[in-house]
Amino acid sequence: MNKKIAVLGAGSWGTALAILAAKNGCRTLLWGHNPEHMALLAQDRQNQRYLPGLVFPENLSITSDLAEVAAFSSLMLVSVPSHAFKDTLLKLKAHLTNDVQIAWATKGFNPDDGSLLHEVVADIFSAQTPAALLSGPSFAKEVAAELPTAITIASSQPDFAGLLSDILHSERFRTYTNSDLIGVEVGGAVKNVMAIAAGIADGLGFGANTRAALITRGLNEIIRLGVKLGGKQETFMGLAGLGDLILTCTDNQSRNRRFGLALGQGKDTLAAAQEIGQEIEGISAAKETYLLAKKYGIDMPITEQTYKVLYEGLAPLAAVQNLLAREQKAES
Repeated sequence: MNKKIAVLGAGSWGTALAILAAKNGCRTLLWGHNPEHMALLAQDRQNQRYLPGLVFPENLSITSDLAEVAAFSSLMLVSVPSHAFKDTLLKLKAHLTNDVQIAWATKGFNPDDGSLLHEVVADIFSAQTPAALLSGPSFAKEVAAELPTAITIASSQPDFAGLLSDILHSERFRTYTNSDLIGVEVGGAVKNVMAIAAGIADGLGFGANTRAALITRGLNEIIRLGVKLGGKQETFMGLAGLGDLILTCTDNQSRNRRFGLALGQGKDTLAAAQEIGQEIEGISAAKETYLLAKKYGIDMPITEQTYKVLYEGLAPLAAVQNLLAREQKAES
């Protein structure tokens, strides 16, 4: 392959995707904002902080210079936290002289106003800029270790989705395409809120019954919001909806789930976040999802109680009791 791709974000997920693209024969440039960290990656030829022991392929290069990124390729795959997404694109744009194609593996809303990330891309570049989102049930360590994984590439431009699929698809990494960008974005953002809730329940010592109920009713909340924002209901039964929700609510590789576990076990939000030591997207997503639910008049009780635990100091046990005390109603 003569294709080139720049991956922006040298955390665990960005590094895993860069390794994947490089192993597939694509010339790959991995960018991170911290020069000292990127110098270590270049020296060690692995990301000791996030993916220790996984050696970089020869065709994977390292940089902390956005000008180098802009000169390297017109195809960008952004994997930075949602709070840094807009700022990273603005800084990148200052170095661009040609058209660009933007894909992202970031899951969340724009914290400035709760907008979806494809809207941020359109605002910074244009509505015609090729744009796509990678989402679905995928832990970085398992992808980097070449354990079988399937994800969704969502884009309104089939040719661009196909290009990304060519670059990333392998014997151990299966890519499906989807035209429902909004549905895939909402599923990827709100499942982190539900993972915190599931972690809280497990941290309180509740069992598998509780977890299953939270996942099922949480999916219902995601569907209500996603459809209201313009997503397709069937999307939420796929990899980027139900698949990602199950993964992040049930496995302790999920930072959001581990954060919820710590809260349920009695730690405060600051201590729980410090214990994780990495970005916990569900914290901001809880606030943004709660505000969207209020804005559109959508009933999202699990989201509401999670928000109150994180931002209003509600005790986790009281949040569960509030959910159980809700008025009896039909399931659908």
